[in-house]
Amino acid sequence: MATILVAHGAWSGGWAWRKMRAIWRAAGHEVWTPTLTGLGERGHLAGPEIDLETHIRDIVAVLDCEDLEEVVLIGHSYGGMVATGVAQRRPERLRRLVYLDALVPEPGEAVFDLVPAQAAARMRAAAQAEGAGWRIPPNPMPPDTPAEDVVYARPRRLPQPIRTFEQPLPSSAVPKLPRAYVFCARVGPDDTFRRFAERAAREPGWTLETIDASHGPHITCPDVLAGLVERLL
Repeated sequence: MATILVAHGAWSGGWAWRKMRAIWRAAGHEVWTPTLTGLGERGHLAGPEIDLETHIRDIVAVLDCEDLEEVVLIGHSYGGMVATGVAQRRPERLRRLVYLDALVPEPGEAVFDLVPAQAAARMRAAAQAEGAGWRIPPNPMPPDTPAEDVVYARPRRLPQPIRTFEQPLPSSAVPKLPRAYVFCARVGPDDTFRRFAERAAREPGWTLETIDASHGPHITCPDVLAGLVERLL
């Protein structure tokens, strides 16, 4: 069975993967869904100094402290930045990278380089207006998210430290590990992730899958997502 490690998305936490944990563990997989510093149950650690490097080190620490090997590392959304940084540091511990509707940065790129300019400007303005200049308020959840999941998530979705979006990925090369991209076809208004699916379609070394889901399939259709990921393991 596989060892699955998740780098979750912005404003989120390990809590958002509770449905997937249950499915994967029932199938016999070893599953790790750590929460990144300053978010979820680690929100009390939030501060303006938290950056992308902090979150990369969070996941590297799980790999090292738990002595994980042959790991399938899943990066969702912003978590694609984190997963790529982890691959730069610990490629020997990874079997495969799976980008789930995620950003796929090149060395030296930051989140604000990869999202549409209007989205970046909107988030910067919201941080100034509502977050003391360093906290980006959560984006809305996809409109097809079940009401009970919205109620569960709302108090757990915390502001994202802006430096996690401003700091670029380190400049070292990204090892050529086996990679898969899962594109969520029910796109949001900014259609942020299509370009990365198109990159996966044209570049060698990628497996491209498409799922009929909005940006949070781990919440809205966990069984479908689990079946798709099973094929990638």
